[in-house]
Amino acid sequence: MKIALVGIGKIALDQHVPAIAASPDWELAATVSRSGRVADVPAFTDFDTFLAERPDVPVVSLCMPPVPRYAYAAAALRAGRHVMLEKPPGATLAEVYDLQAMAAARGLTLYTTWHSRMAHAVAAAKAWLADTTVTQAHITWREDVRKWHPGQDWVFEPGGMGVFDPGSNALSILTHVLPRPVHLTAATLDFPSNRQTPIAAQMTFTGGVTADFDWRQTGPQTWDITFDTPKGALALRMGGNVIEVNGKPAGGENTIMGEYPALYAAMTDLIRQGRSDVDLAPMIHVADALTLGARREVEAFHF
Repeated sequence: MKIALVGIGKIALDQHVPAIAASPDWELAATVSRSGRVADVPAFTDFDTFLAERPDVPVVSLCMPPVPRYAYAAAALRAGRHVMLEKPPGATLAEVYDLQAMAAARGLTLYTTWHSRMAHAVAAAKAWLADTTVTQAHITWREDVRKWHPGQDWVFEPGGMGVFDPGSNALSILTHVLPRPVHLTAATLDFPSNRQTPIAAQMTFTGGVTADFDWRQTGPQTWDITFDTPKGALALRMGGNVIEVNGKPAGGENTIMGEYPALYAAMTDLIRQGRSDVDLAPMIHVADALTLGARREVEAFHF
């Protein structure tokens, strides 16, 4: 099936392009970007021109920042294209609900992708937790914004979500594997004095769940979630790709490179089945944190 990538930046080149190239189900037939290119793939700089000139491409994968994404997704759906949304799926909850209604009215597939849910050990963790009670859980999600978003000031602008851009990855795992849902009760958000979105967040949920997000960690990155239960302790390491039970390795793979191929395989299945997959649970926690969280100003941040 032919697919177009819209927004050819770091994540598209590092993850989406290799995942599509490795899949037997997909052909990267076009790109749309102001400046990015993929070798030997027809490139457009204007999305409306792409839609008009390439009716043969039925699927669009949107990889640009959240704020402009709604307009592109709506245009694609109006043009009869199936749509994949990079995480987080939009700048607001309401706009994604609107896209969901548009897709349903047209019989099209809309997929709000959460790549961390496709990490190698997440399914095993969900199964292990399914028949027990989580008494405590803690997320430690600390990484270096300069490494993953080099010079990308949009992440610190309104709608960029700041540290919740990676933090939503952790929340996507949490909301997927917990046997019972939780909700936020308190948060403290650290805003650099020269920025509009937080660079760190500490969060407290019901059910003994806490989280520590930070975008200032250099050196080795930390993407861990630990769970305490009556039957023992479980830990997800490496962003959900490695699982430990009672401190001992219990499976997974120490790589993040399997997540995006799994997303594209899921999109194949959704289109074949005529279904959509729109899950906003991780984004609801982000919205709650931005509503309920106490603001704390910290030192200015510069790339």
